[in-house]
Amino acid sequence: MSRRYRLLKNLALVMLLALLAFLIMGYHPGLEDDAFYLAAIKRDLNPTLFPHDADFFRIQFQATIFDKLIAFSARATHLPIAWTALLWQFATIFLLLHGCRRIAHRCFTHKAAQWSAVGLIAALLTIPIPGIGINLVDQYLHPRTLATAAIIAAIVAVIDRRPRVAAMLLVLALSIHAIMASFGISFCLILYWCLRDTTREHEPIPVSVTMLLPVGLLLPLGWIFEPASDAWRQAAGTRSFYFLGRWHWYEWFGVFAPMALLYGLQWFTQRHAARAQANRTGPEELDDADANLRALVMSLLYFSALQTVVGLAIMLPPGLERLRPFEPMRYLHLLYLLFFLIAGGLLGRHLLQRRVYLWLALFIPLSAGMFYAQRQMFPATEHIEWPGASSLNSWLQAFAWIRAKTPADSLFAVDPHYMESSGEDFHGFRALAERSVLADYDKDGGMAARVPSLAPRWLKEVNAQTGWQNFQDTDFKRLKKDFGVTWVIVEKSATSHQSAMNCPYENHRVSVCRLN
Repeated sequence: MSRRYRLLKNLALVMLLALLAFLIMGYHPGLEDDAFYLAAIKRDLNPTLFPHDADFFRIQFQATIFDKLIAFSARATHLPIAWTALLWQFATIFLLLHGCRRIAHRCFTHKAAQWSAVGLIAALLTIPIPGIGINLVDQYLHPRTLATAAIIAAIVAVIDRRPRVAAMLLVLALSIHAIMASFGISFCLILYWCLRDTTREHEPIPVSVTMLLPVGLLLPLGWIFEPASDAWRQAAGTRSFYFLGRWHWYEWFGVFAPMALLYGLQWFTQRHAARAQANRTGPEELDDADANLRALVMSLLYFSALQTVVGLAIMLPPGLERLRPFEPMRYLHLLYLLFFLIAGGLLGRHLLQRRVYLWLALFIPLSAGMFYAQRQMFPATEHIEWPGASSLNSWLQAFAWIRAKTPADSLFAVDPHYMESSGEDFHGFRALAERSVLADYDKDGGMAARVPSLAPRWLKEVNAQTGWQNFQDTDFKRLKKDFGVTWVIVEKSATSHQSAMNCPYENHRVSVCRLN
């Protein structure tokens, strides 16, 4: 079997796993944080959009090329942005799984171990990480996933003793998602140090690169050090993961349990290597794979300990509250990704092997459980929201009407907690309706916590919409007078308050009304 054939076969298998993972996790553009990302991409393509509220994503996105990259690809391919985002989502899943397979190939010689490692990651893409409010991969296109794929490729380059390639990949990750890249830089440096005792010749990481990477992280984020205000503190209060004292016991268990398990894995891999050394039955590449696996486990143990100390030092002292938007505990994302990779490889090597019935017994229930969990999270929306397809979600139907029937310079108001409304399923108005809207409590509060200059505006607009469910005609007129609101979305439970409004669109759940 030629090397080229093996490469194509492996790529095809990764492609198949990526497709299965995509079908398990589902696809929901405009969901949660995509309220910002998709809106930013659409404004890059059409600068006339969001004339009233672009600051809620524009300021933050000065530090990333992500939205510009996706917008550029849409222009270059002449594809609608909906299809461009979907194809990018699939591509990032593929790149992530491909990078995981390359790491598994360098740490495990057994094919069963390599594919078990990748298969476990593919099945668990939407597993929530304790305490930090994110998944391994989101159900929409997120710069975190693309940056993580670059970080995984950088880890492969470090294992291969190609530090310059690793540095370039980390710079790429930095330009896409600075916070995630900082964790990748930290881990790659630790891994490089753990691999230093191997016998292969390798060149040192250029000092200039190691110095510039942290500096590059801080340069575009100078606004993070602006003084805190009461409005900012209220915005930060919407992010529960900023406050470690509010974490539940199981979230702390999710921090320290992986470290304990990694310590056990370190002992196990050292014992396995010693037994193989004593027997002298394995080929030289087996020794290389074992050395890489031990270095990966040891690096992950050091990385988790170091980042936990850093995270606690930043997040606990009240005097350092302005540093909390750096979200130092989100190192758990990379930790869990690599931990599942290692665990999957060990399962394949020592348990699954060539036993087909064990593979089926593990992965079918696991995949079914993850699929079921996704359907329970978004029950009112199709599992995969295909571009151009009509949605069964009443809120999304209203957003589609707004996108097609209202002027681009309209300013909307909606319940500041609308994402949590029954049947809404956490979709963002701004990205999907393509219209400006007064700040909401849930997502815009998080953006105001990251960009302090937005906090006073966020608080003023949210306070103006307090008590939305009991609004009367005078309240809506006040929004028009104070903010220039021209349209509102109200749930049917509040339609008794619309006597002075013209509502050209309504369905069984919401009405879209023009303020006279």
